[in-house]
Amino acid sequence: MEKTLRSAKKQRFQAVFDTYALAGTFMRNFFRAVKIGLRYRLTCIGIVLCSLLVAVFWSANIGTIYPLVEVVFQGKSATQYLDEGIEELQLEIAEKQALISQVSDSNDKSFLKVQLSSLESEFDLKQSLLPYAQQYLPDTAFETLVLVVCLMIGGTVLKDLILMSNIILTQRFTQLSVFNLRKEFYRRTLKMSVGSFNADRSTELMSRFTNDTEVVTQGIFQLLGKAVREPLKMTTCLVAAAFISWRLLLLCMIVTPFAAILIGYLSKALRRSNRKAMQEMASMYGLIGETFKGIVAVKAFNMEGYERKRFHHSAKSYYLKAMKIAKYNSMTRPTTEIMGMTIVGLAILAGGYLVLNQETHLLGFQICVNPMSFGDMMTFFAFLIGASDPLRKIADVFNVVQRGAAAADRIYEMLDRNPDLPETLNPSPMPESIQTIEFSSVDFGYTPECNVIKNLSLTITQGQTVALVGPNGCGKSTLARMIPRFFDPTKGSISVNNTDIKLVRKRELRNRIAMVTQNAIMFDDSVLNNLKYGKRDATLEQVQAAAKKAKAHQFIESKLEDGYGTIIGEGGGKLSGGQRQRLALARAILTDPEIIILDEATSQVDLESEKVIYQVLTEFLADRTAIMITHRMASLQLADRIIVMDQGKIIDDGTHDELIQRNTVYQRMAATELRDIA
Repeated sequence: MEKTLRSAKKQRFQAVFDTYALAGTFMRNFFRAVKIGLRYRLTCIGIVLCSLLVAVFWSANIGTIYPLVEVVFQGKSATQYLDEGIEELQLEIAEKQALISQVSDSNDKSFLKVQLSSLESEFDLKQSLLPYAQQYLPDTAFETLVLVVCLMIGGTVLKDLILMSNIILTQRFTQLSVFNLRKEFYRRTLKMSVGSFNADRSTELMSRFTNDTEVVTQGIFQLLGKAVREPLKMTTCLVAAAFISWRLLLLCMIVTPFAAILIGYLSKALRRSNRKAMQEMASMYGLIGETFKGIVAVKAFNMEGYERKRFHHSAKSYYLKAMKIAKYNSMTRPTTEIMGMTIVGLAILAGGYLVLNQETHLLGFQICVNPMSFGDMMTFFAFLIGASDPLRKIADVFNVVQRGAAAADRIYEMLDRNPDLPETLNPSPMPESIQTIEFSSVDFGYTPECNVIKNLSLTITQGQTVALVGPNGCGKSTLARMIPRFFDPTKGSISVNNTDIKLVRKRELRNRIAMVTQNAIMFDDSVLNNLKYGKRDATLEQVQAAAKKAKAHQFIESKLEDGYGTIIGEGGGKLSGGQRQRLALARAILTDPEIIILDEATSQVDLESEKVIYQVLTEFLADRTAIMITHRMASLQLADRIIVMDQGKIIDDGTHDELIQRNTVYQRMAATELRDIA
């Protein structure tokens, strides 16, 4: 029984520890984003100094309550107030000294000595201030009031100028931090393999790049702005109140632990809710992107109503999560305001009792050494009210910082991933000329359960044009994309000139390879910049020469409005399929690769464009290693070898004439194309 109780206690302790560890890890990611900006030291120092000065001027303005209540509204000038105060203190000191000589009880005598010491300190202070007051301060109550008001307005103006500087510096820190975070996130994402982009939906990445980084921006701005400035303002007010009576301040702060527990609970709830809301926002991004990309299918099948329903459900789900956040957030301000008002209320009750009855003790506890004056009490109240206003503003910051922490966690979840195709630490140099490409017993699968390539061995020699054919899904494209190392084999190796491609730099390997895919990849930029994409230092003459070889120069100059300066739209949408494909070929020709991979390069074009592309390839593939994936018999005439694949394996290797005689898979392909042509 005792062991069971110990075990249960241990489990409870572990659960609590895990909860706090998780919370620490969660906020750790947010502070990692903040840490980026700490390299800008002068900005950080400026933020702290400005925040501190704003806090000092905030409490100084509140402190003007004391001279107004104790001096001006009593119809006195500062000099009169000090003169009268010195006289009163002299009398009180004499009375205390007389009492000390009469009292026999050691405790009472000790307490009276403490009071006497306090009175003497106050007497010395007023005595030292009197000459300065006589020399520099006004002689009448109204002139003193004018001075206090001018000081109050001047302090406010100065405080606001410093506040402006603080906001600008905080914004600079925030924008620089997120600027560097975005760059690092983008750099790390580009290092991931092609396979990881298939696993991570582009809309999910876009959501983290845009929405999540913007939320982190807001979180850092609030953390370095209000979350630094407002606690300092609150602290200066509490320190000033403590100078008046620190014991009374402690008594009033008795409710703070209860509020802290409630805020801790709200903090965890807000983190969870914000994370779920961001995931839902990413899903909504995905739905919108998917619908817009497939808008032709949506309209062709009259599915607008269906898509509206899908969006309604996604938006409604986000709305419900946002309302849950609003519910928790709505509880933070009342919690802080109730706490602030409770503190002020306790101060009014306790302070009122002490002032009205001129007592120094409350419920048997000593609160102050000498009875408090009305001015002391009013100033104490003012400082507590001054501390409650920053507390209310901190409550407004609370949700923003929690959202920023949730967003930072989502960003670093992606950013902390290691590249799944890492570079070797000591890379081997690429050979001057690639004589052979060799696949040795290669296995590969996108998932561990299902291999796309199975125990495949193949050697391609320099200058060969090798065609890969076979049914859809047999692994042709995967095999070709393993050459530029878009994927690594799960078993076996791929080598160039007997050097494993894992041992050379990916950049050096890919510099020797060009690729033209089924859907020509174009960017929303000029024709010139699209052609120079693989060789940014190419001259206009070199670009035009490559375009002429690809039979693209004529249509660029004659059919496009601005020639090579024409913006071709997203994905090259302003061009026809044949034009895009010829530009893709021109881009490959410009890089002058040793190896070219043609993945269904003519499958999406018309017969006329195919004929032009065929002529281009006939010239370009001479004395160049080429891997061609195609179903078109016309394109196969370019091949020196035809590799027939099925279910991830090579089932035959030969020329067109040999395969048409002996291979049933190849015969079916040829017969299918003949039927299509007929």
